[in-house]
Amino acid sequence: MAKKDGVGRYGERVALRHVEARGWQVLDTNWRGTEGELDIVALDGDVLVVVEVKTRSGLGYGHPAEAVTPRKLTRIKRLTGQWLTVFRERLAADRLAAAGLPEAGWLPEAARLPGEAGPASAVPVLPDVRTWFGAIRVDVVAVTLQRQGPAVVEHLESVS
Repeated sequence: MAKKDGVGRYGERVALRHVEARGWQVLDTNWRGTEGELDIVALDGDVLVVVEVKTRSGLGYGHPAEAVTPRKLTRIKRLTGQWLTVFRERLAADRLAAAGLPEAGWLPEAARLPGEAGPASAVPVLPDVRTWFGAIRVDVVAVTLQRQGPAVVEHLESVS
């Protein structure tokens, strides 16, 4: 493992502890999509927060948050859309299994959400998960390692 990979993994662990200390519910870490990875996906109350973690062993190459460019934010937004699709599919599968119908393509009346299709439908229709959250935002947690002492953690909210 290259030194920078170890630094990055350490920074992600520090950021995860930071997010958990805020009382957020972590839904996923290091989730891989077609264009890369989402470092942390969490709930802050009813707000879905995608956290991009940037770690540096010093400031010689600039502040960690400077690495989060507009291009990277665009990719994070696309990955968030992919994550929401997978989340929706997992939720549907979990609900089918909870209803005792792991192989069924429909949900009994008692297990359906308002607006879902009935038994004649081949696939349960779930509402768009984007409406389940009060908002969706992207935060950056910048971790800077120090020669001595704990890492410096800076949390930038709603960068996009």
